Amino acid sequence: MSYLLMAIAGLWMADGLALLVAPLSIVGKVRRALSTSPSLLKWSGLTLVGGMILLLQASELTYQVLWMVTGFAMVAKGGFFLLSSDETRESVLQWCLSREAVDYRIWGLGLCTLSVLLIHACGWL
Repeated sequence: MSYLLMAIAGLWMADGLALLVAPLSIVGKVRRALSTSPSLLKWSGLTLVGGMILLLQASELTYQVLWMVTGFAMVAKGGFFLLSSDETRESVLQWCLSREAVDYRIWGLGLCTLSVLLIHACGWL
């Protein structure tokens, strides 16, 4: 199961570094991908599954409360994007994709931090 947690940490690190280095380029690519194929939002199920994995493993990790809160947030986000109406989902996406570059960099820094903490909590660092 620790390999699944490392996969989550790797995704967080990759996303975080991309948002730190080139936030507007990444957001532009996401916007184009969503306009080309709106069914990409079905991948939110992976967020839900990742959150469940994190919740199941949280009791064995250092920073247990952090992983429980993060897991619940991932499950809530995945559930929202899977179950919400198209109008609600679209308005939230438009809000998320219209932020300033500094906002994306802050999220990128947060994702990198979560990644390093998860690697440390698993004993790999």
